[in-house]
Amino acid sequence: NVSSGINAEYGGTLYCAKGNFEFGITRVIKSMEPYSKKLGMDTWHYAKRCFLGLIENLAKHMIMVRDVVVQDCVQFLEHAELYGKQVPCRIQPPLSTTAMHEGKNTVTFEARLLKALLIQVCDL
Repeated sequence: NVSSGINAEYGGTLYCAKGNFEFGITRVIKSMEPYSKKLGMDTWHYAKRCFLGLIENLAKHMIMVRDVVVQDCVQFLEHAELYGKQVPCRIQPPLSTTAMHEGKNTVTFEARLLKALLIQVCDL
């Protein structure tokens, strides 16, 4: 059911916003399954915001998460790399004079960046 996935993702993002990253991230990850159907520009936008918040708080040593959660995050980002090759991250602004690089405007590109940051912050 698509609406239940959206509700789970929304709930997950709220938990992340309140600082409960461990539970929120797991909800966001579960809500994106199956990735081939639910990974889109909008869902990726909210998911990556949770991952960025998690990485920022880990880097500042404000939170700690269990190793299994970090492993789940890395696995999710690998799935996002795989399924996000044709999924754009942003829409080209209509009045923009410079074109976005096609390869950098994909979920795959951003998922790789997030995975690299997460690995660096967690010393994996």
